Amino acid sequence: MGYGEAWKVLADLITELRKKGEIIPPHVMNDLRSAKTMIQILKADPTHLENLPRIETYLESVESSLVFMMQEKFGSSYVEQWIKKLEEARRAPEEEEEAAPRFVPGLPRGKHWVRVQVSEDAQKNDIKRLAKENKLSSKMQKNGYMLVYGDIENVKLFVKKMAKKLQVERKR
Repeated sequence: MGYGEAWKVLADLITELRKKGEIIPPHVMNDLRSAKTMIQILKADPTHLENLPRIETYLESVESSLVFMMQEKFGSSYVEQWIKKLEEARRAPEEEEEAAPRFVPGLPRGKHWVRVQVSEDAQKNDIKRLAKENKLSSKMQKNGYMLVYGDIENVKLFVKKMAKKLQVERKR
């Protein structure tokens, strides 16, 4: 199933609705972000099939909210147009995303890494603490991201814990 493709169609729909002056509710945006996070986790480790129902739930929630909004404002022909795009996207095979550059200046050779954007939900000190707990190194970059690197298993564990922490923060 093309989760990534369906996510792209929903993101495009939100962009279109915003262009038409519609205000997208925060819960819809949170569900869209959560779906993207779960899709990325699934891409990183396809053995975590327990994420599939969560991805579907998030995407269905976003879709139903947007369809309801479109139906009220723009009518059924507009809704049908977007539903067709969404059905096609769901049938499409997952597209391989272009991989991020594997060379990061200043990193030891052979280390795996992830970049985390520092924000209110993911503060610098929390990222550093979580990296240290997982036996990883961290380095602040000039663009507002923190580079966390080390052994692949520790990086995967860090990503899972960070995702869980962000979920808890967003629920507050």
